Amino acid sequence: MTEAAYDTDNIFAKILRGEIPSHRVYEDEAVIAFMDVMPQGSGHTLVVPKAPSRNLLDANPSTFDPLFTVVQKVALAVKKAFGADGVTILQFNEPASGQTVYHLHVHVIPRFDGIPLKPHTGGMEKPEVLVENAEKIRAALGS
Repeated sequence: MTEAAYDTDNIFAKILRGEIPSHRVYEDEAVIAFMDVMPQGSGHTLVVPKAPSRNLLDANPSTFDPLFTVVQKVALAVKKAFGADGVTILQFNEPASGQTVYHLHVHVIPRFDGIPLKPHTGGMEKPEVLVENAEKIRAALGS
């Protein structure tokens, strides 16, 4: 089975180009991090490389160092910002794995003992909650 080509009109490509708004918590020359609008838990953040690739399977290996450096930085910040007991890091590749947006991205979700993740197919979070959560993470990144 051949892999599909990268779609330059995927939602994350549109966010990267500024065509769709996002609540960004971090950005550098290679990576952005922003709030997931359908969070599985408070503080659910997405870390996305600016380099185009469908997922980990077709990404240029040079993408991984800057991407995972930021994943770690964001994971430490969300753990601190939300007083979490731990952090779940998720990354999906192709439909069978659960991937629904075909631009490489990593989910960073603060976790709390005894509290399960919400389904990712749930409703969208209120914008004011996303703003507040983004502010908490930016503050933790700055300290």
